[in-house]
Amino acid sequence: MDEVLIKTVGITKDFGQKVKTRVLFGIDLEIRAGEFTSLVGNSGSGKSTLLNIIGALDRPTEGRIIIDGTDLNQLDDDGLAFFRNRTMGFIFQSHFLLPQFTVLENVLIPYLIYAGKAPADIRQRAVDLLDRVGLSHRQENRANAISGGEQQRVAIARSLINTPRIILADEPTGNLDSRTSGEIVGLLRDICRSTSAAMLIVTHDPEVARKTDRNIRMRDGRAEG
Repeated sequence: MDEVLIKTVGITKDFGQKVKTRVLFGIDLEIRAGEFTSLVGNSGSGKSTLLNIIGALDRPTEGRIIIDGTDLNQLDDDGLAFFRNRTMGFIFQSHFLLPQFTVLENVLIPYLIYAGKAPADIRQRAVDLLDRVGLSHRQENRANAISGGEQQRVAIARSLINTPRIILADEPTGNLDSRTSGEIVGLLRDICRSTSAAMLIVTHDPEVARKTDRNIRMRDGRAEG
């Protein structure tokens, strides 16, 4: 049986101080190595909140998140930041590339945050990742001088530079046309298969959801599937 890389146990999340609003209600789920999973549901159903908690960008009110065998409740904020950088890759609807840097430099940024500088083998890894997403010829272009679809491919390469065990994507095709969206989803599926990472994608697009191995549906702060 494939290894469980993402496990949540009884996750709840409340917002507010004097008046609390509960947005997640006891979420239990498991996602295994190599599993390409979509998180679907209406706006306000709790999808992004759950993704942020799994990605160690926020903490739950109650419950446990175990990522690749590590209980995130046991880590302080600095420990979470280090773990997040070394274990997880993130892809967002807005790619958040730095326009003043080249495509290659943008791919290297997560590694530079951790190590300060990139040795030759890591730079070559970045070049190889750009080749994998079909953009090796763009590596010296500024990030704001390429198309939206190409920018999202750069963001995918960037998410892989630290060889993450977990890849989390929040509406990664939301700003793309249908053809480019299909290409990006196919690329993500191939990466999931070849790296055995656990990949979780938040999407409102039924076409994207149909191309994943499994759908987890969020409804009123609860997960089904």
